[in-house]
Amino acid sequence: MVVTKNASCGCCGAWVERMRANGFRVEVHDVDNLDLIKTRLGIPAGKGSCHTAEIGGYFVEGHVPAADIKRLLAERPAAKGLVLPGMPLGSPGMEVPDGSAQPYTVELIGQQGEATTFAQH
Repeated sequence: MVVTKNASCGCCGAWVERMRANGFRVEVHDVDNLDLIKTRLGIPAGKGSCHTAEIGGYFVEGHVPAADIKRLLAERPAAKGLVLPGMPLGSPGMEVPDGSAQPYTVELIGQQGEATTFAQH
């Protein structure tokens, strides 16, 4: 997995550590402008987050749980990747000490940029 993020983002580092703890080998690249990579990969407007990963020919945008990424790689749908817009409280890398969490939906982005529900947490 290759992750591109801003150097100063702490939650991105926490997400990377969650991915490593789940068995992913992660290479990290810090950049000043994430828009270039998001455009290259075809991440739809409004679906962005604070870091972008590439794995197995897919993109993974934001704080997507490792189990969802593993499912994506096992099922290999005809799609561009997964997105979790924003930074939902309780998602991987966005945990808080009291265990609070917001419900969130991971979306699958199809070849034409259409979004469908992939997983709900």
